[in-house]
Amino acid sequence: MSDQSVAEVEKKVVQSPFETSESNQKESVKESDVVEDIVLEPIPEQPLDPSQVSIEKRLPEEINLSDPELYFNRELSHLQFNARVLEQAMDENHPILNRLMFLCIFSSNMDEFFEIRVAGLKSQLEYSRETTGPDGMHPKKVLGLISEQAHKLVRRQYRILNDIIFPKMAEENINFIRRSEWNDKQAAWVKRYFRDNVLPIISPVALDPAHPFPRLANKTFNFVVELEGRDAFGRENGLAIVPAPSSLPRLVKLPDDVCESGDNMVFLSSIIHAHADQLFPGMTVKGCYQFRLTRNADLEVDSDDIGVDLAGALRTELQSRHYGSSVRLEIADNCPIHIVESLLTQFDLTEQDMYRIDGPVNLSRLMAVLDLVDRSDLTYEPFSPGLPNKLAKPGGIFDSVKQRDYLLMHPFESFSPVVDLLSEAAKDPKVVAIRQTLYRTGARSPIANALVEAARNGKEVTVVIELRARFDEAENLALASRLQDAGAIVVYGVVRHKTHAKMILIVRRENSELVRYVHLGTGNYHAGNARLYTDYSFLTCDKEIGEDVHRVFQQLTGMSKELKVKKLLHAPFTLRDRLLDMVEAEAENARKGEPSRIIIKVNSLTEQRLVRALYKASQAGVKIDLIVRGICTLRPGIKGVSSNIRVRSIIGRFLEHTRVYYFYNNRNPLVYLSSADGMDRNLNNRVEVAFPVQDYKLARRVKKELEHYLNDNTQSWLLQSDGSYQLSKPRKDEYRSAQRALMGELANSSRSS
Repeated sequence: MSDQSVAEVEKKVVQSPFETSESNQKESVKESDVVEDIVLEPIPEQPLDPSQVSIEKRLPEEINLSDPELYFNRELSHLQFNARVLEQAMDENHPILNRLMFLCIFSSNMDEFFEIRVAGLKSQLEYSRETTGPDGMHPKKVLGLISEQAHKLVRRQYRILNDIIFPKMAEENINFIRRSEWNDKQAAWVKRYFRDNVLPIISPVALDPAHPFPRLANKTFNFVVELEGRDAFGRENGLAIVPAPSSLPRLVKLPDDVCESGDNMVFLSSIIHAHADQLFPGMTVKGCYQFRLTRNADLEVDSDDIGVDLAGALRTELQSRHYGSSVRLEIADNCPIHIVESLLTQFDLTEQDMYRIDGPVNLSRLMAVLDLVDRSDLTYEPFSPGLPNKLAKPGGIFDSVKQRDYLLMHPFESFSPVVDLLSEAAKDPKVVAIRQTLYRTGARSPIANALVEAARNGKEVTVVIELRARFDEAENLALASRLQDAGAIVVYGVVRHKTHAKMILIVRRENSELVRYVHLGTGNYHAGNARLYTDYSFLTCDKEIGEDVHRVFQQLTGMSKELKVKKLLHAPFTLRDRLLDMVEAEAENARKGEPSRIIIKVNSLTEQRLVRALYKASQAGVKIDLIVRGICTLRPGIKGVSSNIRVRSIIGRFLEHTRVYYFYNNRNPLVYLSSADGMDRNLNNRVEVAFPVQDYKLARRVKKELEHYLNDNTQSWLLQSDGSYQLSKPRKDEYRSAQRALMGELANSSRSS
């Protein structure tokens, strides 16, 4: 699930230990009988052919590590990740409302995939700017494979919804009542609702020379209506477009007095469909069909505009985001072909871009169910994040951090110390300056409130805000304005390099000395995300790290040549090359017969030089475990190339977001935590930092937590050499869940260390 998709639903999710409920255990056998024809089939990244295994027949010295056969396509790997998210809706270990949540997240993920990734491929073809990745696949072929696989996934999504999720929710007396099922009381109530809430604000548009096709915004909900008859002006028959007002809820709960029991809801689509004739008095409605258009939503800020005013250029671009070029058409599966063809022509799309839908066209809006029903028994139960005792003392966080380093793993451990650090700094008269990077946080978040208070209290507050954080641009513009109004200095990082590093630097006057306190993290400063994403937070008063962070801020806010840092690894300058050096060092140790080991946990792995380095290390005999949540272009298990590499993806209740780089280093392990994934954009085109875990006990703890992921056999998907993923199958009574283990060790407790 993408970061943005999870953020959209964070307020609706109730948290709990990852347990299989008794009710779920009892129904596990029955579920397979509900839709026995829904089978989990691996979807290969790309079709197998003899050449894909021919590389195994070559001698190692004959193998070119840039050979396209050794790389999976980035976009198809991304689609595979979405497929794994969809399969969570089939996992009986999740409560039923959370299974619905995963179905909604899949829908939101697919929206973003089409808005950005598919749109980008189409733009390459439109402007004859085709480029190929390490896999060597032409964008046109990639689009064809995406269409083929995405159609399978969407069909599967709606079969899961209609054949499993809805029936199981009905068993719990949560019902979605279609218009053909309304009784007289319900029909009368819906009619009044339509008259009072829908009819006054809906605006049908008949299509004729005087009424051109309306300009439909990205992902808006619409109907195409086929009409018969003659109206008051003599116009005969034809089509009309009915945009559903965005102000109306997509799901409406029926009052208890028109239902016998339970929670009962109707779709806005059913309400409009049932009363479409009232929108066209005197005309006959031959058909009414819902549809939704997806457009290119990637912002393209002109480089000349960036030089003048990035904020102004973004504000201008945001206004046009909703009306980019067409990418995908979702339409009711019973819509006649002549209407479908008319819409495809109107939107300049092909049949490959059209998806027939057996249900609501925007399933992500079904998340509203969690607001409409009060059924905590059908969602995750809450848990209390753990918190080290010394950090729990009010007003004493600076003393605690000065004594020792602290490492927190969210959401199993509380995010509150990070907020407390800033809140105390805002009030503390000894604090003279605060610097922070912000990527996604919210204009009214606790972090933002603390920075505003600090600025108003006379602290020197400097904030580096990344305005181009995708889909958070408007929120970040609002945040920038709020901070500037409070007196903070706001900068937008470096042109053409997104600032993705997660850093707080607090300068405090203690006696006659200025002391630096630092927070470094793998995730964003968003309290909501910290409840749903697994991320590390590191609090330290280490002098050299403080100086390094200070230098990075100097580069971000001013102008200077590359400044040397001692302990941090800093993209785009030292991080990639240092990672390559550490991989090569492990390979050299293996060649000498020394023990060697590499464990990397990231969200995505695509950087070709890093992948090639891992291939070389595997050839040297290094045992390599890669825990890659999403995109992975490395092909494991190829004889003579990657037979020593295992790749797994953990998909579970929490979004895996930690980035960890572990190297055995001849019995002196090097452990780095980072804001950076193993991607081209992170290592080459963004401002990122990786920070060392120097304390032996903390480094050992990180290694142990990595081992939980490597031992996971319930939510772990293993990448095969053909590009498919296989879900681990635990033996009876040998269930191991990394997230469950971490919750047991870290949550619901206070600890002395």
